[in-house]
Amino acid sequence: MNSQWYGIVLLGGPGSGKGTQAVLLASTLNIPHISTGDLFRSNLKQGTPLGILAKSYMDRGELVPDEVTVGMVRERLNQPDCARGFILDGFPRNVAQAKALDAVLAETGKAISSVPYLHVSDAVLLERLSNRWTCRACGAVFNKVTPPPREGCKKEKCDGELYRRPDDEPETQKNRIRVYEKQTAPLIIFYAKRGLINEISGEQPVEHVQLDMLRAVNLGMQDASSRGKATPAAADEAC
Repeated sequence: MNSQWYGIVLLGGPGSGKGTQAVLLASTLNIPHISTGDLFRSNLKQGTPLGILAKSYMDRGELVPDEVTVGMVRERLNQPDCARGFILDGFPRNVAQAKALDAVLAETGKAISSVPYLHVSDAVLLERLSNRWTCRACGAVFNKVTPPPREGCKKEKCDGELYRRPDDEPETQKNRIRVYEKQTAPLIIFYAKRGLINEISGEQPVEHVQLDMLRAVNLGMQDASSRGKATPAAADEAC
């Protein structure tokens, strides 16, 4: 397994367990888990040129253009720890970003190898999100339904206070789910045309989901080898 190169895009709605699964998968495959949120926070905190540019849009209440986000992703994927691959979480968010990602990877002769899609019903997503708590100290997210309730954060040596974010209110979360489904549906079609999508039930126990994820990414690697590097161009023609 460790001799493989993995280019993984992980899809799943808010509350699907995507972050948890990405961390587990990254540890097993020994590749980085790249969250778009973490990427933005890092660039903003370090005051990188792209971070400063992104902040200028955010300060005006405007959406950060795709080219800025893609620039951050390009720089991150060029770092040494991505030599064996990566797991992208939160990017791409639309087909335009997916095509831009193809172009970034093509620069080094690489291509996306697998796109696991964690499917969870809207009802279950809302139940999970309405019971979600965040650690004030480290930002770790916990769920008061599964796993069992926690009084304080137990991530590593952290014992921070858990709180419920204002944007975790039910009506806000319903809108988040609607927006995600609207954005994700075209992405599922885009990657399905390449045979990259592997739908996995995110309503199983965590360890069962992880096993399905491992099967999906390794199956994706085998399929990618048989498809060859012309896949992105062929899929674009199909679109």
